[in-house]
Amino acid sequence: FSTVDLTGARDAQPVLVAVWDTGTAPSLFGADAPLGDRWWIAGAPVFAALVLLAAFIQPFALTGLRSPDATVAKEARLAADARDLAATAHLPRIPIRIQDVDAQTTAPNAETTGIGASRKVILWNTLIEDFSSREIRVVLAHELGHQARGHIWKQVAWFGLLALPLAWIMARVTRRRGGLARPEAVPLGILVFTLLAVATAPLQNVVSRHLEAEADWVALQATRDPGAAVSLFEGFTTRAGADPSPPTWSYILFDTHPTVAQRIAMARAWEARNPAQP
Repeated sequence: FSTVDLTGARDAQPVLVAVWDTGTAPSLFGADAPLGDRWWIAGAPVFAALVLLAAFIQPFALTGLRSPDATVAKEARLAADARDLAATAHLPRIPIRIQDVDAQTTAPNAETTGIGASRKVILWNTLIEDFSSREIRVVLAHELGHQARGHIWKQVAWFGLLALPLAWIMARVTRRRGGLARPEAVPLGILVFTLLAVATAPLQNVVSRHLEAEADWVALQATRDPGAAVSLFEGFTTRAGADPSPPTWSYILFDTHPTVAQRIAMARAWEARNPAQP
């Protein structure tokens, strides 16, 4: 929930690690806790707060980031476009950073990450090298659109909405092993959490695809360049290895973004609604 990327293909994701303290666990989850077996009532907001904290600190964990080089024409234009697009979206200055990933992958990608003072837009150098300035401008508008529409906040809110019933299920299942206050119940709790995450993935994907489609529309409104959007999305099929029209089962279970075909159709629909002015 801490990053919103462009293509849905991520090489790494932040991991939240929890250390189970057998001394304090009973006071949080045990029968002597203020809520007893109803710990999940308070636990769900705590889980959501942890996700919010992870969203804030995640940009500080990223490495290999650099500012656009003012002596490189394409990067200098990238910085200028970012300032113009941020002003158009009524956003404060959000740092633009380039991540050199060509030693690990040739795939292009970009993402927006962080909330508040930690916000950043990150472009892979493979994207900058392989796509035109007009296409990169569409990418910038897309990522800034995520920030303008508060999509990371919305993702955290959706997690908070799901956290309450998920925490209740965890409490019910682990109660048979003495509750999460018991160390021997922790593996069961982790298993339940993992299964619930898999079961709710299609719902999370629906939310993610909606937010990505909204960012695509914001980018079209900001750049008014559907031709660049179409060529950008077409480039994903070859450079990012994106399937333009994946099988339905794969789309439902795994795709966090609209298909390339859907994104191209949106660009052409926007173009039909907004014919070019002479």
